[in-house]
Amino acid sequence: MGGLFSVNALADSGPSPVNLRSAGSFAILSQSGITDVYPSAIVGDVGTSPITGAALLLKCDEVTGEIYTVNAAGPLPCYTISPSSLSVAINDMGFAYDNAAGRSSPDFIELGAGEIGGLTLTPGLYKWSSGVSINTDLTFNGGPNDVWIMQIAGVLTEANSVRITLEGGALAKNIIWQVAGSVTIGTYAHFEGVILGKTMIAVNTGASVNGRLLAQTAVTLQMNNITEPAEVQKEEVEVEVEVEVVEVEMFMGTIY
Repeated sequence: MGGLFSVNALADSGPSPVNLRSAGSFAILSQSGITDVYPSAIVGDVGTSPITGAALLLKCDEVTGEIYTVNAAGPLPCYTISPSSLSVAINDMGFAYDNAAGRSSPDFIELGAGEIGGLTLTPGLYKWSSGVSINTDLTFNGGPNDVWIMQIAGVLTEANSVRITLEGGALAKNIIWQVAGSVTIGTYAHFEGVILGKTMIAVNTGASVNGRLLAQTAVTLQMNNITEPAEVQKEEVEVEVEVEVVEVEMFMGTIY
């Protein structure tokens, strides 16, 4: 039984990953602007295109990363003018949205009749023909290479103070929310995953996101913490460091 469990734990589950291409280098990417109620804290790159940089309303001290705009109207003095790379990223964002939306043979259809709060979701392709609500805490359970794709034909709403949590090594970068309607993350809620939004993504007061906000219209922020997702879990990095230390100590012991 132990061997069988180990094999299952190591095997990748769920659909193949969605390739974000260059859009995957942004914590926030928007086609029609980013509004902000100061202060927010963004870890990762931010960009707007094709709209003017004047529609990117973050301040320099709110972003740990690069701020990309199509012209010299971005926030001073920290913006980088890069219309060509932004154009590619916007196209890649659209490609990723279409790729996620076009996945067929879902593992779960209309789960919870659209109310998924209180559930623990295993890797897979999920599909809803209308909106999805998260009114109580939601958990994703799986390994670091497992993938979740959520195909939502309507709006996505996370209620105030609700939390999404990850278990078993699951990573936010592997959770794709493809949403045809608007997205609302409630006041002081916590969200995990990459949002590919066809319309607006609204992050309400004090909410936090571990993931990416990739919107084909606008992103609105209100004193939020937005952090691009890690490639590995912190615990996994710590284990690797501890192993290296042990190996060095054993090597030094053989010398002496």
